[in-house]
Amino acid sequence: MLRTSLQDLPASRIRELANVGLGRDDVVKFWFGEGDLPTPDFIRAAAKDSLDAGETFYASNLGLPELRAAIAAYVSRLHGTRIGEERIVVTSSGVNALALTCQSLIDPGDRVVVVTPVWPNLTSIPRLMNAQVTRVPLSCTDGCFELDLDRLLEAAAGARMVIVNSPGNPTGWTMAQPQWDALLASCRRRGTWLLADDAYERLVYDGSMHAPSVIGQVGAEDRYVSANTFSKAWTMTGWRLGWVVAPSPLVGEFAKIVEFNTSCAPVFVQRAALAALAAGEAPIQATVARLRAARDRLVGNLQRIPGVEVASPPGAMYAFLRIRGRSEDSFACAKALVEEAGLGLAPGIAFGAEGEGWLRWCFAATTELLDEGVARLRGWLGSR
Repeated sequence: MLRTSLQDLPASRIRELANVGLGRDDVVKFWFGEGDLPTPDFIRAAAKDSLDAGETFYASNLGLPELRAAIAAYVSRLHGTRIGEERIVVTSSGVNALALTCQSLIDPGDRVVVVTPVWPNLTSIPRLMNAQVTRVPLSCTDGCFELDLDRLLEAAAGARMVIVNSPGNPTGWTMAQPQWDALLASCRRRGTWLLADDAYERLVYDGSMHAPSVIGQVGAEDRYVSANTFSKAWTMTGWRLGWVVAPSPLVGEFAKIVEFNTSCAPVFVQRAALAALAAGEAPIQATVARLRAARDRLVGNLQRIPGVEVASPPGAMYAFLRIRGRSEDSFACAKALVEEAGLGLAPGIAFGAEGEGWLRWCFAATTELLDEGVARLRGWLGSR
């Protein structure tokens, strides 16, 4: 009774794993990609003020004009370029930004190339559009992930779109600037669309303001789309608000697609986003500093456990680890950790076959919680 493309899609293995621990208060949970702190007070206050003012009606398909202008100014300032608000579309979450882009650009039978292992939505959304997905896996040495650029460019020949998530979920891999430059040049020559999932672009730990990118190089007519979100850098996962930077001619088409999907993002949520942007860099830098300290502590402690292989990720908010002789079947391992140690990690298989044998640990958590998780892992391994 269902569409073939829907029947063929696997359910979320992270959700399946989380259901194992459903109702258990004794499980320390690191399986989802969000932090343990609520959204800052001043952002929540802006949403409350909007609701109190009665802003409960429809808005423009493309977003509040003032928010589009604020996002354009933010992106321009961050990347040292000039992005006009006419290139901005406000979306109901970052994943909605990705879905709208694929709905706008992909026809059945088109081929889409994706760097993997990756958050499963990035391969499943094109498949829902009846596209053919070509996966280009990262290589790994001592827990460090690297891209074979030649392999990616070869795979991209004849493709409709290339999708890159950098910094990446689940690995934290971050694409180097020369590789971005070469990929953009190749896509321009071939007329291939380049979709950058920039959800984690601010979460880098080398002192840079953002991850390497080509957004500052592309013009209003380039076949390039950046999909972004307020979820990670501003601790706003539950608000479900994102944006797209797209070529000017595509934005009008986005308005139609938004209408057929969600009509518009809620006004009070957009007011919260305006407050987030108006606060400048301080909230973001506080988040980055907290995550950097959490990463360093967690990875350092994990590296001291015999049999655990993990490297310090350059970006995002995840440690991707494997346990020698234990995590070959990552779902079985993750399930045993929940049931026997009260430790909730995401199984690597959730991110595709390339992630099998690995476990993802979200380190956006307090020191106490991270330390407790490490202690439970060490104790579980010792008992076996």
